[in-house]
Amino acid sequence: FSDSRAIAALRNAEIARERAYAPYSGFKMGASVVTDKEEMIPGSLVENVSLGLAMCAERGALFSTVAQEAGKPEILALVSRRTGGEITWPCGACLQVALELGGPDLLVVVSDSSGDSREARLRELAGQLPYKGIR
Repeated sequence: FSDSRAIAALRNAEIARERAYAPYSGFKMGASVVTDKEEMIPGSLVENVSLGLAMCAERGALFSTVAQEAGKPEILALVSRRTGGEITWPCGACLQVALELGGPDLLVVVSDSSGDSREARLRELAGQLPYKGIR
């Protein structure tokens, strides 16, 4: 990885994945955010029988950085199983929140927990993003 903190973030996301509450899909996901204050904030998927009330692991971690005044997100890590045989990246809603809080240079790292990992800057995942976020 281009940032050594990404490895630690993936480990933290793997631990958070074990804590996920996914009784309906069984699709456990864990996330971790590393901030400019060197804080590492985990997030776990939490499902609900009413799908709209569920919360992705990534947004849980990102929202917690705000609640804890942990700083600006610089890395977003996600660990989950593959989707359709491909490594799983954050959904559009999570990417939008990441853009708002971390900006287009946020490093996104993903792993399927078998050792296969990828990384990309947020701007690469969502195209060239002109919006810089509010921070």
